[in-house]
Amino acid sequence: MLIGSVVLVLIAWGLGLLWRPLGLVALPFLIWLFAFFRDPERPGPSDANAVVSPADGKVSDITEIEHDPLIGGPAVRVGIFLSVFNVHVNRAPCAGRVVGIEYKAGKFINAMKHGAASEQNESNTVVLAEPTGERTIMVVKQIVGLIARRIVCSVSNGQVLERGQRIGMIKFGSRTELTIAKWLEPTIAVKIGQTVRGAADLIAVLGKPVGADASEKLELRETPA
Repeated sequence: MLIGSVVLVLIAWGLGLLWRPLGLVALPFLIWLFAFFRDPERPGPSDANAVVSPADGKVSDITEIEHDPLIGGPAVRVGIFLSVFNVHVNRAPCAGRVVGIEYKAGKFINAMKHGAASEQNESNTVVLAEPTGERTIMVVKQIVGLIARRIVCSVSNGQVLERGQRIGMIKFGSRTELTIAKWLEPTIAVKIGQTVRGAADLIAVLGKPVGADASEKLELRETPA
């Protein structure tokens, strides 16, 4: 934010030397820069069965996986596309313990091409296990896009996370994937094209809750468009 602000101020100053009103051209970009790095507080569902969205954006794909190597068995993956206007802070989808973090160098294919971007782009993968157990439950994958060039991961191996806790950020338009182990009996609560908000909106309901007993029935709902 500091670097971007300094650059935009210098541009505004230079344009202002040519013609003072031209200096105002940089103002919308400065406003957008601060809006991009916004990090709102998000109250989430309290039910132990709830899996919340790890990112703001639009659900781009829902894929059944016969065998995910990180999960160690069948899984379902939900891909979320983040535009440059979305909040880019990533969140923990459920309570869990970080048991693996894997960074992979790669390309910068447009994140809207979810198949190629998932396989070939630079990424950072966070693997979550049960908070007090050994079984792998979910995987959150941060993937860069055509414009995004930097991934921030703020968690470490062995760290126990709460649902909705901040785990990092992808800077400028990108993709986030959430993979859920099938042994948790997830029922996906979103559909392709639906807009979701990180930590606040429901992605799935688990038949087997993680880390706690379900105390109340959670009603499925569609998130606002």
